Amino acid sequence: MQDLKIALIQSELVWEDHDANLCRFHEKIGLVQAGVHLIVLPEMFSTGFSMNAARLTQRMDGPAVSWMRDRSRETQADIAGSLIIEEKDHFYNRLIWAKPDGTLYWYDKKHLFRYAGEEKIYTPGDGHLLVVCHGWKIRPFVCYDLRFPIWTRNLDNAYDAAIFVANWPERRAQHWKALLKARAIENQCYVAGVNRVGVDGNGHCYSGDTCIIDPMGRIVAGMSHKEAIITEILSAEALESYRKEFPAWLDADK
Repeated sequence: MQDLKIALIQSELVWEDHDANLCRFHEKIGLVQAGVHLIVLPEMFSTGFSMNAARLTQRMDGPAVSWMRDRSRETQADIAGSLIIEEKDHFYNRLIWAKPDGTLYWYDKKHLFRYAGEEKIYTPGDGHLLVVCHGWKIRPFVCYDLRFPIWTRNLDNAYDAAIFVANWPERRAQHWKALLKARAIENQCYVAGVNRVGVDGNGHCYSGDTCIIDPMGRIVAGMSHKEAIITEILSAEALESYRKEFPAWLDADK
């Protein structure tokens, strides 16, 4: 396993406007450093966290997913972020993972945010996703999943890094920061959390706090309350040596 170079894009989102957001992220992806292996966008990056699924939905053969494929091919980097997707008369908060060769993987958000009524509109997923990127085994999750450690458990080092894409409001920012650290520590892995900034159409404020946490629970890269791109190299040697030196994973409940 080699080091992994990852870029996280923290941005404002134009409320319920696919075209404006895809244009915005096209520009931002163009600013990403060369040699990045994985680019991560926020939850519902083309609309903001909306319950207007019937009006805003995309399909797997639609323009937003095609846009992700195109950007991945152009940059020769994997690209991940979630969209509103309709499939078989159900709506999903679906994380799409596009690879440069056009391959698509996806993960449907398991834990729907009852506080906002998400469970009334969307269908929950029923399985995990594991994607290999530059030799790293990566497990993606979506926002509210972060609160549920059983769902995110890393038994027998099944994954090397977890990513959480989110629209996580500022009023619960301390939860976001604490839980990202907890998931990294308990799972002995790198964790990347990608959030948005700005104000959405419902008046909710977002402080960002996008960051990368190492397996010791230390913030190795982060940003606060403005648009930015964070780029960091995840060290394979540091991960492997820590797991060998402190093998708590061998004593995990199964």
